[in-house]
Amino acid sequence: MTNEIRSIFNRIAPVYDQLNDWLSLGQHRVWKEMAVKWSFAQPGDTCLDLCCGSGDLSLRLARRVGATGQVYGVDFSSAMLEIAKQRFQRQYPHIQDLSNPVSNIRVTWVEADVLDLPFEDHQFDAATMGYGLRNVRSIPQCLKELHRVLKRGAKAAILDFHRPSNPQIRAFQQWYLDNLVVRAAHNLGLQEEYAYISPSLDRFPMGAEQVTIARQVGFATATHYPIANGMMGVLVVTKL
Repeated sequence: MTNEIRSIFNRIAPVYDQLNDWLSLGQHRVWKEMAVKWSFAQPGDTCLDLCCGSGDLSLRLARRVGATGQVYGVDFSSAMLEIAKQRFQRQYPHIQDLSNPVSNIRVTWVEADVLDLPFEDHQFDAATMGYGLRNVRSIPQCLKELHRVLKRGAKAAILDFHRPSNPQIRAFQQWYLDNLVVRAAHNLGLQEEYAYISPSLDRFPMGAEQVTIARQVGFATATHYPIANGMMGVLVVTKL
């Protein structure tokens, strides 16, 4: 399953940002800023962005922690990481100019599986994850690894799409996926790749279940915030 998901994301990498705009009705930028805010990342922090994809959340984190901070963007898709690197170079072409601290944000891109992170225990001050938890092979193992690498007192904010509990909104979400998102993906030759979204939503634990799993793996506090009428949510966890 891991290789299948990796292959999907490698194929969709060139149009991932464009399709995210369509999938979220353009709201994903707002939701990502919410996730960064709820991670409580501070200037100078060392931060982790899991399933970083094209690097959007990683760069938002990097701007927040500033020139004295450090961000590690982790993904198992080499194609996604290449897009992230290109985005980084476009936004910060003068990154080596030490006289300009604004452009000296530091991001390290790491190709790795989030179920087996290549980091020491208690390494990170804060973490984010966007649209990744729904696709991992084992949610408990992913959260367990996240717990391991966070420092005591650190928070993580995990953003993802969800199935809303309201039947009418759920029906609208399915109509939107079938008639707009998958159709748009079809026009780009990626219908099969984006057809996976609907079954992945069906498998994904609801907010209360995510809270239970997070506490079971060791997080002291876990709160799930539904947004966009329950079609999106952010799980915020704290390690003590």
